Amino acid sequence: MLKGKNVIVTGAAKGIGKAVAIAFAKEGCNIVLNYRSSAPDDTIQEIESHGVTCLPVQGDVSDFEFAAALMKQVKKELGSVDVLVNNAGITRDMLLMRMSEEEFDSVIHTNLKGTFNMVRHASSLMLKQRSGAIINMASVVGVVGNAGQVNYAASKAGVIGLTKSVAKELAARGITCNAIAPGFVETDMTDALTPEQKENMLAMIPLKRYGQVEDIARVAVFLAENTYITGQVINVDGGMVM
Repeated sequence: MLKGKNVIVTGAAKGIGKAVAIAFAKEGCNIVLNYRSSAPDDTIQEIESHGVTCLPVQGDVSDFEFAAALMKQVKKELGSVDVLVNNAGITRDMLLMRMSEEEFDSVIHTNLKGTFNMVRHASSLMLKQRSGAIINMASVVGVVGNAGQVNYAASKAGVIGLTKSVAKELAARGITCNAIAPGFVETDMTDALTPEQKENMLAMIPLKRYGQVEDIARVAVFLAENTYITGQVINVDGGMVM
């Protein structure tokens, strides 16, 4: 069903983004691999090993004009934008009373504004196609909040609101828009947490294990395939917030 589709994955150099890109490549999709700093050659090679095209594009999704240029490039080189996975995100964790304006703004700018930028420009192409799937990476933190992550939680809660609104606006043209809310997933980002923080997080997970990036990737593929699911937030969290 997905074979031959063109999939944009932002923040795809490592972690969840990389896993999502590889999962779609295994389905026979061409991958637009967006990254901000560097894209490992082995990631590109792994994607191409599945007999698909990999188009690496460096750039910052929080830049409105970059998002517009990216869509034009994909349209020109691949012909369509069938699936958009907004995965690019950053953290700047700090207790509220110590959080600087820059720490708040930078997280909102990348996580929420970056998602808006990409959805805004991708939707223009999808509306003309009368088809498309948009998958936004939220977080359980955006659902229930978390001490020390006011900026991150606000950005992800914003992504959830954006997702539901976009789903309502674009549904009439056959475009779906859903969000995935990962719980504690083992990535480079979570490796930065202290052992105590990790133990506290594990105690909150009924399944008593951390998630893997592949758990998130499988849900992204599922949402892209199912054209009758829209406006939903899928928690992939081992039962953390049930």
